[in-house]
Amino acid sequence: MVGDIHSHLLPGLDDGVSNFSEAIQVVRKLSEIGYQKLITTPHIMSDTYRNDSETILSRLKELNDKLKEENISIVIQAAAEYYLDSWLIKQVEEAVPLMTFGDNYLLFEMNYMTEPYQLNDFIFKILMLGYKPVLAHPERYQFMTIEKAEDLHHRGVLMQVNILSFIDFYSKPVRQMANQLVDNGWVDFLGSDCHRMQHALLLGRAFKNKYVKKALSLPLLNNQL
Repeated sequence: MVGDIHSHLLPGLDDGVSNFSEAIQVVRKLSEIGYQKLITTPHIMSDTYRNDSETILSRLKELNDKLKEENISIVIQAAAEYYLDSWLIKQVEEAVPLMTFGDNYLLFEMNYMTEPYQLNDFIFKILMLGYKPVLAHPERYQFMTIEKAEDLHHRGVLMQVNILSFIDFYSKPVRQMANQLVDNGWVDFLGSDCHRMQHALLLGRAFKNKYVKKALSLPLLNNQL
């Protein structure tokens, strides 16, 4: 796999890297692992991370300029990881353009504890607007079941599983759900969800995991970016 579609590598925008020096070190490590393209996705959360396309793309240009100075040859683009809340619902209802990657893919996440009551309505509306919804790390939501994942799959939601989920980085139940998603063939994207060097270092080990290898044998959309 040469492309990543989920990371937090733009300094100071969210809970990812804190400065450009750290960002450069992490990007260098990801390049050494084998990544040739990174689509970094700062959080957009109305009550915590009030980022927008202007702030994100401005910071992206700064990072790319610094990587060029360091002679680090890797393609870095940006989209966003949207949090499903009332603000995002309003943006969708008003057809405000959202940040996407690739073929109009829209990365979003949810409350980890309870399923948002607006979820199915949100999915329907963004599909009608021509977006292709990509659910970030479905394996990490405590309310997620394989039956719920199947329902989302049939509704047209693409699944992005975190690579570190396969090595118990989050928890054993998270790993078990990630494995089930792979077994059912419902993994459309793999993501690093890289926030810091610790994550980048662990990725090298994770790629040796048998379920990561099995996931890489699926027709992942990472390979089309």
